[in-house]
Amino acid sequence: MKVKKRMGLVILALLIVILISGCSTKKQVNSNQDSKGTASENGETLVIARLSDAENLDHHFMSTINAASVTHNKIYEGLVGRDKNAEIKPLLAEKWEQLDETTWEFKLRENVTFHDGTAFNADAVKATFDRLLDPEVASPRAVVFKMVEEVKAVDEFTVQFKLSEPFSPLLSILASHEGGIISPKTLEKYGNKVIAEPVGTGPFVFESWTPGKEIVFNKNEKYWGTQSKLEKVIFKIVPEETTRISMLETGEAHIAEPLSVTMMETVENSKNAEIFRSEGFGTEYIGFNVEKEPFDDARVRKAIGHAVEMDSILEGVFENVGKKSNSLLGPKVFGYHESLEAYEYNLNEAKRLLAEAGYPNGFETTLKTMDKKEWINMAEVLQSQLKGIGIKLDIQVYEYGTFVEQVNRGDSEMFILSWRNATGDADYNQYNLFHSSSHGPAGNTFFYSNKEVDGLIEAARAEKDSDKRMEFYAKAQEIEMEESIYIPVRVIENMAAISKDVKGFSISPSGYLEINDISIK
Repeated sequence: MKVKKRMGLVILALLIVILISGCSTKKQVNSNQDSKGTASENGETLVIARLSDAENLDHHFMSTINAASVTHNKIYEGLVGRDKNAEIKPLLAEKWEQLDETTWEFKLRENVTFHDGTAFNADAVKATFDRLLDPEVASPRAVVFKMVEEVKAVDEFTVQFKLSEPFSPLLSILASHEGGIISPKTLEKYGNKVIAEPVGTGPFVFESWTPGKEIVFNKNEKYWGTQSKLEKVIFKIVPEETTRISMLETGEAHIAEPLSVTMMETVENSKNAEIFRSEGFGTEYIGFNVEKEPFDDARVRKAIGHAVEMDSILEGVFENVGKKSNSLLGPKVFGYHESLEAYEYNLNEAKRLLAEAGYPNGFETTLKTMDKKEWINMAEVLQSQLKGIGIKLDIQVYEYGTFVEQVNRGDSEMFILSWRNATGDADYNQYNLFHSSSHGPAGNTFFYSNKEVDGLIEAARAEKDSDKRMEFYAKAQEIEMEESIYIPVRVIENMAAISKDVKGFSISPSGYLEINDISIK
């Protein structure tokens, strides 16, 4: 079987080269763009071919890392960021201090301006968070900062965050995309509407966005920090993976992402491209909408957990890329429960639980997924495996944006999804995915509510002692597993195909594309 598979991939690679003129885009970005095209000869233009477009360019309305990855630390910057070791570092704030349990003070960097020329200062920071937390704006990301009672401009370059309760992971949230500072002029222009023209302080300036086609940034010539070696960045939306890879081969693109396991061998055999791999904070999982019958019965969810043979999925679908997961937290995340046990494969127990729940002959249901090759393949394996307990699975595949919209509004029964964890702290996972106040776009697409779990998550937020926080998160994860809200699949391994001419590219454990240090040979 492996010989046949390799031969198929080699033939596919040859077809890409032979048919290259038929699948190349060769489109201009827009009328005022450098007509030298995509991957320019002088190496000043970086072209990234991506599977999916951003749902929007407003950090207060983004619900996915896929979208945030385009603008985070490129257009928008936060008070703090993360270094290459994922440690908190100064960014727009030079230093900070926790004055008491509920007051944090930040000294801001001076001589920084937004792309529109507006001065960066404490009033700008206050304006950003006032808009984020305004009920009339109705930002789905407001829940992340719900503990912030007031952002106070003490003087021109000093700002205080007054919290309603102690919140230990504040810095980790400020370092994620939700903490990005937006120009006051842009906030005034768009108000409670989604921002279409993002303006921040970052190393790149927004030029244009053609939805479904491309997003274009230019170098910020007045950037306060180390300027990028790139003059222009173009994010091209290219849904077909073979086309993305062929664009690398012909020099039409420098980076193609994400990279599926089915295309790894093609890239490995390429003379012009190589694979970037890194372990992420997040995981992939099979989820249940616990408000929909029959998944409102924990016995049904447990039965499916026992009917899934995960090892064969990891080997057959993912070719053992990415570690088997026992939780929705990756091992690198603070709060990870190393000894948590997922459900073992046991068809007899699965059938017993289904019969006890009133479904001795199984039932019909739907599983929704996005048009990602591995997820579609996994869905088909699940469809086959669940036949063993009488469950007929109807697979529904959608493009990325439509899929996210449907799952967020609860139009789902079962679904395949991932959570990348933008902060590296269990709070970002637990509060967004499992707290009762986070139903829908905030992350809790299980529509799960449990007062004990809510209490544990809230206690962990307020606790300063790291060991006690770990205990709270361990207990919460044990309850979630016992109630079988999800089936863990694997720890995400970030993968992209990159040109061998590109140096300095990485993907952070959170899943953000890191391009600020890129140089092109």
